[in-house]
Amino acid sequence: MANQIFRKKSIPVILREAEMGLSDAEGHAAGLKKVLGVKDLTALGVAAVIGAGIFSSIGKASADGGPGVVFLYIFTAIACGFAALCYAQFASTVPVAGSAYTYSYVAFGEIFAWIIGWDLLMEYAIGNIAVAISWSDYFTGLINSVRFGSVRLHIPEWMTMDYVSARDGFLAGSAEHIAAWTNAPQIGGLRLIMDLPALGIVILITTIVFRGVRESRNASNLMVLLKLAVIFLVIVLGSFYINPDNWSPFTPTGIGGILKGVSAVFFAYIGFDAISTTAEECKDPQRDLPKGMIYSLIICTVLYVVLALVLTGMVHYSELNVGDPLRMVFESVGLKFVAGVVAVSAIIATASVLLVFQMGQPRIWMAMSRDGLLPKIFSRIHPIYKTPSFSTILTGLVVGIPALFLNLNVVLALTSIGTLFAFVLVCGGVLVLQTSKDKPESKFKVPFINGKYIVPLLLVGALALIFYLEPGAPKNNVSVTRVGETSDSLEIVNNTGYAFESAAVNVRIGDAAGKNIETASFTVPALGAGDTIFIRQAGLTGKKISSTDVVSVSSVASDQGSSIKMRYFSGLVSAEKFPMLLFWIVCIIVAVLSFRKGFSLLPVLGLLSCFYLMAQEHHSNWLRFLIWLAIGLVVYFTYSYSHSKLGKTASAP
Repeated sequence: MANQIFRKKSIPVILREAEMGLSDAEGHAAGLKKVLGVKDLTALGVAAVIGAGIFSSIGKASADGGPGVVFLYIFTAIACGFAALCYAQFASTVPVAGSAYTYSYVAFGEIFAWIIGWDLLMEYAIGNIAVAISWSDYFTGLINSVRFGSVRLHIPEWMTMDYVSARDGFLAGSAEHIAAWTNAPQIGGLRLIMDLPALGIVILITTIVFRGVRESRNASNLMVLLKLAVIFLVIVLGSFYINPDNWSPFTPTGIGGILKGVSAVFFAYIGFDAISTTAEECKDPQRDLPKGMIYSLIICTVLYVVLALVLTGMVHYSELNVGDPLRMVFESVGLKFVAGVVAVSAIIATASVLLVFQMGQPRIWMAMSRDGLLPKIFSRIHPIYKTPSFSTILTGLVVGIPALFLNLNVVLALTSIGTLFAFVLVCGGVLVLQTSKDKPESKFKVPFINGKYIVPLLLVGALALIFYLEPGAPKNNVSVTRVGETSDSLEIVNNTGYAFESAAVNVRIGDAAGKNIETASFTVPALGAGDTIFIRQAGLTGKKISSTDVVSVSSVASDQGSSIKMRYFSGLVSAEKFPMLLFWIVCIIVAVLSFRKGFSLLPVLGLLSCFYLMAQEHHSNWLRFLIWLAIGLVVYFTYSYSHSKLGKTASAP
């Protein structure tokens, strides 16, 4: 059985099946339309990347890292760049639908292909739900701001959010959530609170995708042009309102603060992964896919960096922790018309992201169905529109219904880890192919740099830096969180792994509108490792907190007798630090294999950088991710293993 679950598909077989257009009507030429070129693929990538990340999460990332958030985007782009090169080699070698799923089938075998396919199903669904909820927030805000004379448009609050958010906001005293909770209709004591705009946009996008990729392509291209025009306007106008003093200090929260938001921002870089799922619809995938992925990544990274500099130059970084930072900065300088234009562009941006993701998920289902790992109905292609009909409709249901009721924070918890896992496998797949005897031909190959000595030296250098340099300023591991939205109580948690005698904290507070910012300072008393303390500050009552900064931590003690130099390594042996422990184990294994087999450097760097980003996820997210994979393995061994076409072919006489 062990050999059977690692059975691999050959590239000639994959290409032959794609040419046959296998679906429910096996053997009939009912393939997908080949209409996409380099410009279309680049537009699809930009449409996926320039979306929720640049219109919402860029504010949270800027608040965490200050102006130095530009390093966050550059670092993430470099990791994605390594993965993009590996995706490009696979995509130009195996130009069929399926993304990392198909690529893993070639490199690792069926069991890994199933794992990554199952993983991608979760990631696309969760990503789609998150984007739909984000679109709903922007749409609701825009509609509620429209006035016709004395008449103001208004969508009832209970129709614009989920039940959990309304309940928690009601208890916290938020006016919007109180209105949703108290005005919601009830059935048997259960309040009907749902996000109807999120469902509406999912229905619209699913209809566009169902009618065919040509309509999807045209809609996507139009959205990208509009977004780029608005972003260009924001950058040009915003540059006239930059105050260079806001850039000093450039990295106020240090490396820890900059890297704090990496995983959250990484979701915005999933675009080039979505491009690879359209391989069967490319005019020349071997030439166009690599160019489309790399071009879109470069364009988006430049836009992220420039826009982040403009935002942190216009206002102090601590004021950017809002859901609509682009709109907020222009309102703060009195440009309300531009703020309105930004709101409209955000609606377009998030809709285009949803469009790309809704195109990607049905095609992964279709690829898995072709291989017999899912029932045949998943690969049914519409006779007129030439799109995976059943999978597209099912995708709309899987995304639209949960978007009605799920809390955005819950949805976002798993957006990055699965995608990063896919990138790790793709980078590893290139290493497997490069070291195999029968290397498949590809018009694009990752540039080869022998990592035989470089990779081990990089590992030794990293360990030496950690040993000789104190890892992470203690102040970056002390969290300060407000209890409730308007209370005067702060929760202080010592996450340093060791005790300290005192800590100095600054809190920037303003009025209810976030204006008239001033700084309040106080001292945290002695706190043991992992302990929590609640401190009340009367001046916070009714005020809005812009930021909290731990200025210093004094008289740091050793961690249970371990030297300060070794506390980083001793702290890895815990549930919370398990992901980082796993990262270092992988680093050591890869370094040894690189020395023995002469691995190519760029795929190795891609694998390790993406795994590092995975390791930054909370251990609870790892647990949820592993549970999902375990469910997938149950499905595989109860259905997919026995229905696999590759398995039936191998067992045929």
